[in-house]
Amino acid sequence: MIITRQKPFGEILDFIKNDRNIFLVGCAVCATTCKTGGEDQIKAAAENIRKAGKTVVGWAVLDPACSRLEIKKFRRKEQNNVDKADAILSLACGGGTQAVTAVFEDKNVYPANDTLFQGEITEMTIKRAKFDEKCSLCGECMLQFTGGICPVTRCPKSLVNGPCGGVKKGKCEIDTDMDCTWTLIYERLKGLNRLGELKKIRAPKNHSGDKRPRTLVVK
Repeated sequence: MIITRQKPFGEILDFIKNDRNIFLVGCAVCATTCKTGGEDQIKAAAENIRKAGKTVVGWAVLDPACSRLEIKKFRRKEQNNVDKADAILSLACGGGTQAVTAVFEDKNVYPANDTLFQGEITEMTIKRAKFDEKCSLCGECMLQFTGGICPVTRCPKSLVNGPCGGVKKGKCEIDTDMDCTWTLIYERLKGLNRLGELKKIRAPKNHSGDKRPRTLVVK
């Protein structure tokens, strides 16, 4: 799940200050779950844009917004309305916004959201949703050694060979309200009778795998 947060509306208005006719695009997957780009948020943004004296020529919630194939299909379907637009406002993640940009090369495309992290849904009710960052998408997973708990992401120092000297009563020295990740790893491995994993020294993380941008071709 890609976690997003909607930008302040004043900032969004500044993006589109020179554009009169606006088309809005959301995402039926991640942004809908984050309540930043679903149908309700699209309609609310459209109303605010109209109140600002601009014209909303149409809107769509793509499934998903990061699929160029989906966007191309949508463009063929909504060609007439999109042609009227001076700009497209994307209520998707950064990946979705860039995918829209790649298809609509002749249009200004602006992001309405800030993309924060890849997250896990840890709470979901009608009134509240909670997302926790658990993975940094680093390209070199070591969960097999740590009981399925990622120290690269969940330890503020990204330590891969045990806790720092600042851990106190099982709490992190950076955030004392947070359990030390390596304490969690220890307890997890202990319960699985795998404490021997902690005696193995891990090599420093190979950051050459972090080169961006990445591409993966699946055949």
